[in-house]
Parts: sequence; structure tokens; C-alpha cells
Amino acid sequence: QVQLVESGGGLVQAGGSLRLSCAVSGRIFSSYAMGWFRQAPGKEREFVARINRSGGATYYADSVKGRFTISRDNAKNTVYLQMNSLKPEDTAVYYCAVSRVYYYTRNPDDYDYWGQGTQVTVAS
Repeated sequence: QVQLVESGGGLVQAGGSLRLSCAVSGRIFSSYAMGWFRQAPGKEREFVARINRSGGATYYADSVKGRFTISRDNAKNTVYLQMNSLKPEDTAVYYCAVSRVYYYTRNPDDYDYWGQGTQVTVAS
């Protein structure tokens, strides 16, 4: 059974920073890509970032490019999302997910296991 546990969310002022972590149980972590998604109230879940198995390739939504950085530590079975220059529109529940698909995809259906989410609130 694969379990993902996110942490690091909270309330921050606009312009501030947060670092989200996602710990993944099981032996699969280094075999698969990882992604971060977010969902604001009344909106669909949207892609934020993706990192390949080795960490050598990363992809971002245009809305966060240059502000957010995804990284992973395969020795710790953990993926991170460093969020800088936060804006009120970044407010959402953030989810990490495992993808067994080897090509770049933003489609949530291509992600197989999900965490429970962590709330990020950016005050103006």
C-alpha cells in the first residue's frame, strides 16, 4: 500500500514563502515521477509541477514558473515544493501524487496515488 503524507502548509502573507514536503511510503518512490497539484474552492484540481524519477527534469505550470521549485530526495522518499513570492491566488489545498507514466503529463488521471492535501492560504 502506497501512502503519501503532505506537510508544510499554512498561512502566509503575500510575498512570503512556504516549503511543502511529501513523504511517500513503500519502495516505489525512486521508480516513478512525482507531481504537485492544487485545488481552490469551487475550482478544478490543477497541475502545479512535476519531477521525473531522477530529479533531472522538472516541469511547471505557467502560473508558478519562476516562483516555485520542485525537488526530490530519493534517499528520504520525499518530494518538496518550495514556494516563493506567494500570491493570494496561490491559495488552495496542495496535493502530491505519484505518476507511473514516464512522459510529461499534467492530467490528474495519469497520477495513481494521492496524498490527503495540505492547505496553503496567502493573505493579501
